[in-house]
Parts: sequence; structure tokens; C-alpha cells
Amino acid sequence: MPHLDRRAWLALAGSSLFGQGVANRGVTAAARAKPSGKPWLAKFQDVAAAAGLRAPVIYGGVERKSYILEATGCGAAFIDYDNDGWLDIFLLTGSRLEGAPDGATNRLYKNNHDGTFTDVTERAGLTRAGWFCAVTAADYDNDGHVDLFLTGYGECVLYRNNGDGTFTDATKEAGLFARAGELGGGCTFLDYDRDGRLDLFVANYLEMDLATAPKPGDGANCTFNDVPVNCGPRGLKTSRCRLFRNNGDGTFTDISNKAGIDKVTGSYAMTAVAADFDNDGWPDILVACDSTPSFLLRNQRDGTFKEEGIERGIALSDDGQEQAGMGLAVGDHDLDGDLYIFKTHFANDTHGLFRNDGKGMFAEITAAAGIGVETRYVGWGAGMADLDNDGHPDLLLVTGGVYPETEGKPSAHPQRSPRLVFRNLGNGRFEEILGDAGPGIGALHSSRGCAVGDFDNDGDMDILVVNLNEPPSLLRNDLAGTGHWLKMKLEGTVSNRSAIGARATVRYTLAGKAAKRGAGAIEFLFGKRLPAALWAWRRNVGRGDCPLAEWGNGILRRRCGRSVNHRARGRRNCEAGAL
Repeated sequence: MPHLDRRAWLALAGSSLFGQGVANRGVTAAARAKPSGKPWLAKFQDVAAAAGLRAPVIYGGVERKSYILEATGCGAAFIDYDNDGWLDIFLLTGSRLEGAPDGATNRLYKNNHDGTFTDVTERAGLTRAGWFCAVTAADYDNDGHVDLFLTGYGECVLYRNNGDGTFTDATKEAGLFARAGELGGGCTFLDYDRDGRLDLFVANYLEMDLATAPKPGDGANCTFNDVPVNCGPRGLKTSRCRLFRNNGDGTFTDISNKAGIDKVTGSYAMTAVAADFDNDGWPDILVACDSTPSFLLRNQRDGTFKEEGIERGIALSDDGQEQAGMGLAVGDHDLDGDLYIFKTHFANDTHGLFRNDGKGMFAEITAAAGIGVETRYVGWGAGMADLDNDGHPDLLLVTGGVYPETEGKPSAHPQRSPRLVFRNLGNGRFEEILGDAGPGIGALHSSRGCAVGDFDNDGDMDILVVNLNEPPSLLRNDLAGTGHWLKMKLEGTVSNRSAIGARATVRYTLAGKAAKRGAGAIEFLFGKRLPAALWAWRRNVGRGDCPLAEWGNGILRRRCGRSVNHRARGRRNCEAGAL
């Protein structure tokens, strides 16, 4: 295939080659390999109702969605807002075209330490209605309390954690903003200049005015299989991403132009994650883009970024086609110390797994890894986590349709669909778990965002899922077996307090062979799990194994002799480091 730069690809995207509003390669699923026969020990049970998560996530119409605003949905986060060592839950919500119904608000649920949660939204000062999209959580002011930033339609919100169970809207005083008609996408805190203060990257999806926006059936981008549906994203106006520098005094400065972010245009930016993909010690930014080339913003280490998604093999599919990039998961699935990328897409397309050569050059390995067996559903939030405590990170994604008008029509994808789990076989291949992952995985919902974390502190990974126009799912992992675990939380004292940009590596023995597991903060569709926490599960681990923390400014600290099946905290300061 001849090489095309971004300008050439964008010109091609505007041609008559594309018909409908969403990229759809029309891929046939690959044949499934012979089952491995290995037992799957993780069973997921939806305990949301019993845990007290009963309020629905309102988002657009139920039987009809007139605009793409109603279809994109929103995210969620596991956060420890009160520093008690237990993960709390923050859930976003949307609205309806005719106005927000009673009870439509973002919600904060406090963990009661007994498997249940209490809704503390009003007490915390977080009651707010609107069309919210994404959330990222970190301690932007380095005061020891995790703060929240939200994107939405025509607005964004920065909530400062007061440390007493309440939050204050600090958006205006911080100098943050969103433009009218701008539909926000993913967002992420990062320390792009390694000054110890967390900066903020915001990916904006598109721009639209509901008063003038096209309606279902108004052209080729407003139909699906000849059925009138909400338009886009193709045919709608793309927006711009922004980078805000933290000034260290509670305010931010928009440096998008100075940093080169303003030059990155022409794609529908959906989800963002910051990580050091080329192992040079500086955070880069990956943006999954819907039906347009995705972005990889490489940190130039001089305060600027350069977009290199196409050149580095992550912008398009392996056959050079655009895909509907939705959710992202980043992790080290083969335990070689490099960060791989898992990206979810639309139905009739494969979800993509990309191998990192360690220098930030990527190659798609979806087919070779066995991921191409599943093309039936629209993919959204994703995760890369060791769900069965065998030492190998697995893949998960949540799914859900976007065109309720097509339900029951020939060739239509279902609106309610299951969650998908691919178990890591440890040999470079994955196997989809069909029917053996518990009722919480097989349950049918129209889901969007997800987050992964150990809400009950029992040493295995649970899953929080946003379901549109119904209560969320809280999938408790009832794990059998004897796999061990170690949970670490890093805390910076010279580096940023949330340790965003730090990487913890655990070396251990797996099936008689040396292995290692490294991770930083992992992001999903429209949400973020607890910053700088590493859950490392493995077998045959003893006190001789040595966790290594590499802080965002390049300092290394090692602490040996850690026992397993417990939680540990690591702090970094000028004179000494402990882990």
C-alpha cells in the first residue's frame, strides 16, 4: 500500500468512497480456534442494585435518537475521594432533548466498606444536570485530595476536592472553558513538562448546533441500512483538542497553540490517554478518533507535541482504512515492559490490538492475537487487566447500539448486547470467553463507559459499567483459585501527588520463568480508574520479588521483600524513596 500523509487521508475521507456516517469496514469475523481447555476462574455478578446503585443514567431518547449527542453516552470513574483506602464511584449522566427529567444528575457514591454504597451527591455539592461525556480524576493542586474534571456539551467542569467530603466548582477561577456547541470527548491529566504539576488535555469530539443540525434521513450520513438515523459523525464539523498548562496557583493557561495541539485537526476525537509510549521518560498522548484517523501526539520534550499517528502505525487499520475509534485500553499484555494499545470500534469491524516495539512504533496484531473473531457489536469502553489473577493481563470491552430505530431490521446490530472478555493465553494469543464469565458479562445492555478497580478490596478486579437509560452495572469478580496479588498506590512529593506518569514494575516468577508487569494510570472510554495504582496478580511470588517505581521525572526507587496479597503505598521525595 502506498504511503499517504494525514492531508491525503483526510482528502480521501471527504470523497464519495464513504457512504454512511460511521466508519464500517464490513469485516467478516475470523474463524475461532479450537478451545484451549484451560479453566476460567473469574465469574462476574452484577451487584449494582444490592450495592445501592439504583438510579438510572439518563441519556437521550430510548426508542429514537435524533442527534448524535443522544447516542455517545458518558463515562464513570472509580476514585477514593475521601482517602479511606476504598474505591468510591462517580457516575456521569446526560439529559433529554425536552429537558432533564427529575433525578437526572451526576452521582457520587461513597463506599461503605461492606459491599454497599451511599449516594452522597448532594452532600458533596456535585448535583448537576447536563449532557456530560467524560471524567478524569487526579490531584491537580497537590493537596492530597483527588479532584474531578468533566467534559460535556457546551461546558466543562473542574471540581476541587475540599478534603471534607465536599467539592467546589473551580472551573471559572481556574481559567478552564468549553465553547458553545462543542461536544466534549475524553480528557486526561498529565505532567507533560515534568514540572510536578498536573496539566490537562481535552479531546473535543465535534461541534453542532441543535437548532441547525441535520436530522435523521437528511443525506447519506443520516441513514444506516436505508433506515433514517441520527447523523454523523461524518458530515458534522470536527472540533479541536486543547492542552492547558497548570500554573501551580490553581489556574491553567491554554497553550494549545504554543504546544502544537492547534495544528492537529480534521478528526472526531473521542477518547484520550496519556502514557510514555516510546519509553523516553516523557508522556505522549493517544487519541482514539471516530471514523477518522486517530492521533498519536508525541512529546518533543521542549513543550511541544508532534502528531505521528499514521507514521507510527496507530491511526488506521492494518489495511489502511479508517475505523470508528471509541474506547482505549493501554497495558503490557505480553509482559515485555512496553505499552500496547487496545482500541474498540463499530460493529462489522474488528477491535484492534497494536504491538509496541518499545520505541513507539506500532503494528496491528489483531488477527494474530485471535481478537478478530468478534465483529457483532458496537464496542465502547475497554480495559486491559488481569481478571483471573494468572499473571497475564486480559482484555474486556462493553458494547451497545446507537440506532434504536433499526432494532429488529435485517442486518442491524443489536441495541442491547453483552460485555466481551478475551482471556490472555500467555502465548501471544487471546481466547474469547463465551458463557463462562458469569451472568454479569452475558447480560444485555446498551453500555458506554467502564472502569476497572477492586471496590471490595478482596484482591481481584471488578468492573463498573455505564448503561444508557437504566442503572449502571457493578460487576463483582467472584474469583476462585490461588493466584496472588499486590496492590500499590504511588504518591509523589516532588513529582505530582497523584504520581501520574510514574510506572511501577514488578518482577516475578510465572510458570517457572521470570516475568515482569508494569503499569501506570490506565484509561477507558470517557472514564479513568484510580490514578497511579497498580494491581499485579501472579502465581509463585515470594518476598524476594522487587517492585520498582520509575517516577515521572526519571527517578528510580526499588524496594525488595514485599509480601503478597496486601496493599502498599509508595512515596517519593528528594532525599529518599520508599516503595
